Amino acid sequence: MPRITAPSPRGLLVSEFVTTLAQWNDPIPGPALPEVAFAGRSNVGKSSLINLLMGRRALAHASRIPGKTRMLNVYRWGPGCYLVDLPGYGWARAAAEERAVWQRLVTSYLARRETLAGVVWLLDMRREPSPEDRLVGARLRERGVPTLVALTKADQVPRGQRVARAASIALGLELDAAEFVLTSSRTREGAEDLRDSVLAHVG
Repeated sequence: MPRITAPSPRGLLVSEFVTTLAQWNDPIPGPALPEVAFAGRSNVGKSSLINLLMGRRALAHASRIPGKTRMLNVYRWGPGCYLVDLPGYGWARAAAEERAVWQRLVTSYLARRETLAGVVWLLDMRREPSPEDRLVGARLRERGVPTLVALTKADQVPRGQRVARAASIALGLELDAAEFVLTSSRTREGAEDLRDSVLAHVG
């Protein structure tokens, strides 16, 4: 799949919460701007990584409770784009009907949203890809949207094991581990690389 990549100038960027969307095709109030979606399993750290990227400690509400994000939360980042926090997928303790609603919302947004410019796909570095991860990967390949894979919670993996963990995840999803960005919202690892990649694509 195409990858969000390349360097970009750094500097202070204004960030703010804009709105919550209940449907994949709801319009965002405000100027027409490209959208970068953050997708991943429940509790993978999407909200925390968005806060890290925007430099705001609690703008996106991060919770230890899986399934907290149930609609599309939209943030304006800098002058040039919206960041869209998608509901996490794969939370087994949610009711089947509720999981189905979330799945339709996420897959429809990723497959059909015309203003979608790129996706930051979050994968927990400690875990092997799930069936839901593989399904999302297939949807992203079908759409051909530029995608950056961010491995989260890197601080919880010993440095000597990181290459092997990244290679295992890449093998399971038919991706190139060399293109992954290792991140940690706790230590700020990968924050600059992530920011530069997103800015380069939408800027």
